[in-house]
Amino acid sequence: MTASTRPPLDPASSHRAIENLIARYAELVDDGDFAGLGDLLADATFTGSAEPVSGREAIERMFRETLIVYADGTPRTQHVVTNVAIEVDERAGTAVSRSYVTVLQALPELPLQVIAGGRYHDRFERRDGRWRFVKRRVRVNLVGDLSRHLLQAAAQG
Repeated sequence: MTASTRPPLDPASSHRAIENLIARYAELVDDGDFAGLGDLLADATFTGSAEPVSGREAIERMFRETLIVYADGTPRTQHVVTNVAIEVDERAGTAVSRSYVTVLQALPELPLQVIAGGRYHDRFERRDGRWRFVKRRVRVNLVGDLSRHLLQAAAQG
């Protein structure tokens, strides 16, 4: 039975499952769990400031090669996701979402501060009864001090 012929599921349940995926992404980044990010985005294409990346291994590698990880195993960040808007097509088994992200960071020598703000634009598909990311596009439009967050910014600073 294809997604288009499958009877619609409970829309509230679909919205909650998608919200949970969005929240899980933030948790995994903040935990420094790049293997978990690879798993979460295994069926997706991730587009940030560089070329799009697809597949578990490529996405995991991209995060490892981009973010600074500290002695506690984390990037010392908190990704706060707000203004989440989700549109679900139950019959097609697809959804899109838009949300804001604010990234906070603190270190022993760095007071808590906002280091970036932007938007997530996501696409999801329901496969085998489960929602999953198929596309995540990150657009950062407010930039603070990224020198303790991004390896490239640290190298330039």
